[in-house]
Amino acid sequence: MRFVIQKHQARTLHYDLRLEVGGVLKSWAVPKGPSTEPSEKRLAVQVDDHALEHADYESDRVEIWDSGTYRPLTAGRVEDALADGHLSFWLEGSRLHGGWTLQRTDEGPKPQWLLIKRRDA
Repeated sequence: MRFVIQKHQARTLHYDLRLEVGGVLKSWAVPKGPSTEPSEKRLAVQVDDHALEHADYESDRVEIWDSGTYRPLTAGRVEDALADGHLSFWLEGSRLHGGWTLQRTDEGPKPQWLLIKRRDA
């Protein structure tokens, strides 16, 4: 399954993490971008799903910062793990490699999650 991280200069600079799930790109805005330091938890605000074609989108305000494939580390279906609020996955990108976790912290109108780098062996 594909993933992409797009560096997005909107009102403020942020990074959009997008994971291919069930025929769409599940998406989170990560204001400070992903950290490769396991001790640094990064806010990830869930935003609307995007079409798969959006994985290749670039413009003067959007650049593809990283892309590649991911595989779930959480047992069961990715859709179920996201519904339960906890997904662990392994990234194989041009910049990012290794284990990551998305942990939901708030289920409000724009659910908030933490994006956390896992300690790899």
